[in-house]
Amino acid sequence: MCDTCGCNITEGNRHLIEGDGRLAQTESGREAITVLQGLLSANDREAAHNREHFDRHGVLALNLMSSPGSGKTRLLEETIAALGTELRIAVIEGDLETENDAQRIRDKGVQAIQITTGTACHLDAHMVHKALHQIDLDGVDILFIENVGNLVCPASFDLGQHRNITLLSVTEGDDKPAKYPVMFRAADLMLVSKSDLLAVLDDFAPEKAERHLRELASAAPVYTLSAKSGEGMPAWLEWLHAEHAAMTERVALGQTVRPAVQPDGQLMHAHAHQHGHAHQDHD
Repeated sequence: MCDTCGCNITEGNRHLIEGDGRLAQTESGREAITVLQGLLSANDREAAHNREHFDRHGVLALNLMSSPGSGKTRLLEETIAALGTELRIAVIEGDLETENDAQRIRDKGVQAIQITTGTACHLDAHMVHKALHQIDLDGVDILFIENVGNLVCPASFDLGQHRNITLLSVTEGDDKPAKYPVMFRAADLMLVSKSDLLAVLDDFAPEKAERHLRELASAAPVYTLSAKSGEGMPAWLEWLHAEHAAMTERVALGQTVRPAVQPDGQLMHAHAHQHGHAHQDHD
């Protein structure tokens, strides 16, 4: 999977393996797995650096993850409108191509930095760090990082965020937490989105989706909402206020928090990469 989708090497970390990069030279016979482990370690170091930036400036960083079309950008648009000036927002948008989503956010009067990942199916900490150079964090209370639409890879890479939010649209099926456990175990909050469609999609049961989440031993809160109708939005906004207040208290105490990045997801990447390398050797 990882060799074909390109998610191991991104425009954010490519400098580490090319030319005189720190990971350009590895011991003979173990290039693939050594490079991957090095990239993951380098990502985690950069993520910790990003988190230090967020904590120093009092910014709550939230990573939005979901499959494509679940309503992440629409949720951000309505959140911006609902919060007004209560909490100052900035957005980092991740997509393979185009600035469409970033422009939608800018049209709401909020700064949005677009990251186009090319073939990479997730953001990494290096990409986010580069984007931070374009944002005045002193003027931000909450930074939303809208990850690339994908229910696998984004859960395995720390970006420096404090919390992971996973959206599950009612158009997708209520069994997705069971089918994609790595993604949903990483969630600090699960949002069942597009609830206005439940009247016509009566085969989706929010309570079943939550049951599948609980079967993963996750205690993450679950809110059902519709950015279109406004149903459930007050609970989401209250969660944002509470998380920002909690972060402010942590910063005053010199503390931080990191999300539930999934080590089994990183192992999956490593095994897939090693397996692909073995096939290349065999060929």
